Amino acid sequence: MATDFRRKEQLPDLTDRLVETYQDLPTIHHLGHCPLPSVEAVIEIVDDLKELVFPGYRRRQNLHMGNVVYHVGDLVDGLHDKLTEQIGRALRHRYQLQNGIHCVDESKQDFEKLGQEKAIDFLESLPEIRRLLATDVQAAYDGDPAAKSLDEIIFCYPGIEAITVHRLAHRLYQMDVPLIPRILGEYSHARTGIDIHPGANVGPSFFIDHGTGVVIGETCDIEEGVKIYQGVTLGALSFPRDDEGNLVRDEKRHPTIEAGVVIYANATILGGTTVVGRNSIIGASVSLKKSVEPNTVVTIENPTLRFREAS
Repeated sequence: MATDFRRKEQLPDLTDRLVETYQDLPTIHHLGHCPLPSVEAVIEIVDDLKELVFPGYRRRQNLHMGNVVYHVGDLVDGLHDKLTEQIGRALRHRYQLQNGIHCVDESKQDFEKLGQEKAIDFLESLPEIRRLLATDVQAAYDGDPAAKSLDEIIFCYPGIEAITVHRLAHRLYQMDVPLIPRILGEYSHARTGIDIHPGANVGPSFFIDHGTGVVIGETCDIEEGVKIYQGVTLGALSFPRDDEGNLVRDEKRHPTIEAGVVIYANATILGGTTVVGRNSIIGASVSLKKSVEPNTVVTIENPTLRFREAS
């Protein structure tokens, strides 16, 4: 197919018009010499972290106790450098926003040092995160009769993928690292269809079965041994505003799910004061906006089905 060079002559003008919009719409570009965290670098970091928390299941196989120390040490050393850079960038960007400046003189604020401190603190938390993930994998095996082994769950279950990334992102969120936890959460959301805000507090032995369409809000509290199915929403009732019409932030907006609760497919539980008592069962497609006592079963009465002969 021949190229129409007359049409191609329009491209320099298009380039100029696009660049003009960078002047007119400054809120949706980030130009300058202070780079933001890199999405690609953050994804590389989470892949390295999954290699650490589930060794032998990811990129490197044939690992054993004789060579795993070298492998882990190499990953940890590389993660230290990658996390230091990306966390430092995120901290610098927040400082710029808070102080209304475009770029920070590094001599005034050592963001690389701050990034390194948080990177090391985060890496120190990985043994505890592995202990939590071991309870999640076991809960998936105990809760799904279709599971044939723990290996199958680690390889194949989107719920384990989502909770793995969430536990990593949540630790960064607790450490007050900006941007990066949300990047991690949205990366996981895109891969699994499970949307967990990194602020959500999730206890051990958490199992998401199937998972597609699950939404868990920022201020959710989920206690030990909770099981939820696809399409479940743990959301907010409304978004209160202050006297000037701005959204009120940093208040509890999402429900508390106590230990041992099971929530079936497409149920919706809303509100910061809503508490689902321990060992309760919330049936499929239930819409719940008020608290329930422990050991309660909440279901919808089945609608009447009508059968008729096809014409």
